[in-house]
Amino acid sequence: MTGKVAAPRVLISEKLSPAGIEILEKAGVTVDVRLGLDAAALEAIIGDYDGLIVRSATKVNRSLIEKATRMRVVGRAGTGVDNIDLQASTENGIVVCNTPDANTMAAAEFAVALAMAICRNIPQADRRFHEDDFRKNLLVGIELEGKTAGVIGLGRIGAIVARKLAGLGMDVVAYDQYVNQERFDRLGIRRASSLDELLQQVDLLTLHTPKTKETLNLIGARELALMKPGARLVNASRGGIVDEDALYDALASGHIAAAALDVLAVEPNTAAAPGTQNFRHRLMELDNVLLTPHLGASTREASEAVSTQIAEQIARVLNGELVPAVNLPPIAGSLDEMAPWIGLAEKLGSIWFQTENKPVDLIRIRYSGRVLSDEHGLVTLSVLTGFLRPISEHRINFVNVRQNIRDMGIDVIEEVEEVQAGGVPDGRFPDLLTVCFEREGRALEVSGTVIGGGREVLVDFFGYPVDYTFTPVMLALHNDDVPGVIGRVGSLIGERGINIDDMRWARKSLRSHAEALISIDQMPDEDLLEDLRALSGVNHVSLLDFRG
Repeated sequence: MTGKVAAPRVLISEKLSPAGIEILEKAGVTVDVRLGLDAAALEAIIGDYDGLIVRSATKVNRSLIEKATRMRVVGRAGTGVDNIDLQASTENGIVVCNTPDANTMAAAEFAVALAMAICRNIPQADRRFHEDDFRKNLLVGIELEGKTAGVIGLGRIGAIVARKLAGLGMDVVAYDQYVNQERFDRLGIRRASSLDELLQQVDLLTLHTPKTKETLNLIGARELALMKPGARLVNASRGGIVDEDALYDALASGHIAAAALDVLAVEPNTAAAPGTQNFRHRLMELDNVLLTPHLGASTREASEAVSTQIAEQIARVLNGELVPAVNLPPIAGSLDEMAPWIGLAEKLGSIWFQTENKPVDLIRIRYSGRVLSDEHGLVTLSVLTGFLRPISEHRINFVNVRQNIRDMGIDVIEEVEEVQAGGVPDGRFPDLLTVCFEREGRALEVSGTVIGGGREVLVDFFGYPVDYTFTPVMLALHNDDVPGVIGRVGSLIGERGINIDDMRWARKSLRSHAEALISIDQMPDEDLLEDLRALSGVNHVSLLDFRG
């Protein structure tokens, strides 16, 4: 008797809205909410979970990942994933999801609020008021109207910040080496040709760039020295983009009049109660610094959006569905449109080791047609995943398959074939996917397509034109092209009580051999396969299992 499959378990280590938890529970997921866990406590329990949801405080590092033996997906309820080790996640086949759009407006509005606060000395005014100090002559600020704002990073958040600052009457100039001129023109923002050019002209600098090797300590002592005396700085993006020691010196000297930081290179545990941690930072000593505990996404609207979006993604991954993920290639087409091609690609990739028990040197994947010229990242991953699954003892998925292929010393080449009007070169199909397995100078290839209703069709099988619809269980027989073979094969299968659902024999012109594809309604045992191989005229028999 088959035991009941246990529901997947998800650990939530930071605050998530009840709406997100409800989505997971409705999807049949067991949810445990454990806030404020330190690293040791988290490592002690992580092996019991299939999924993990974090925000910015939990560090999902290699040590934690290696103890997460059941983990299939990590979700970051927010934009950045710099607190998640993507390399370790990828090596272990863990999908990493985030919600890049859910808190965009909240983060942008907060950056603007920080800018206004430090330009008008609002934090200092509040503190002094509570201390019975009402001397407003000590709190004279500056106006934003007519001043120059510099925006580093013109992505989703940076673009909104630029628009809002322009709406306040500021002259906005931006620097982003990865954004084309058309975006600057559409937003009506001046473009700085270099970071140095930007820094030298701004009264207010605000950062909205991801944390990468290139942006670590992007704003250091040299960059701060280039800024005007009395300029102000806002960082509501990622800690570590600003060299905090250099900023301390610039603020202490008065060269930088004020700064507002919602993020730090090392941040306190924002879920811990007061008095339970000993967090100090040099910048806390200065009166002209506004520090907030990573509040950029902390609005009711954003909290609800990130919670529901990440919960939906986690539930889908645990249900075996494909979702856009940080450590997967971007998808040019829609997932609905690409789904049958992804399924086809995995089947084509799996054919090699189900028919040949030999290593390969090179896998060449050729794309023909409109659909496949637009999207081949995930299709390639599907081919490779199918190729490895029959032989790998590890968990193989889109996340880690390329690394496993590299470890085996197999080269992968992707080719996009120009297609003339009327379809592929043979004129039969508007889109065609071909996988060529090359070994010691010998190449064998299979090809397939998707036709009406998402039907996956095997078009060519090792040089034999077959045009055969994939079914869950198939037999591939290579035989002499002589009378009587078909009858003997059909009779033997029937004698074993197995129905043949479909059958197709294909031959090459001027050849003495043929290839048969036979769909059967159940898995055959090894005795039947051996008896088929022993039949006169049958040279090779392979079981093709496409049940998933």
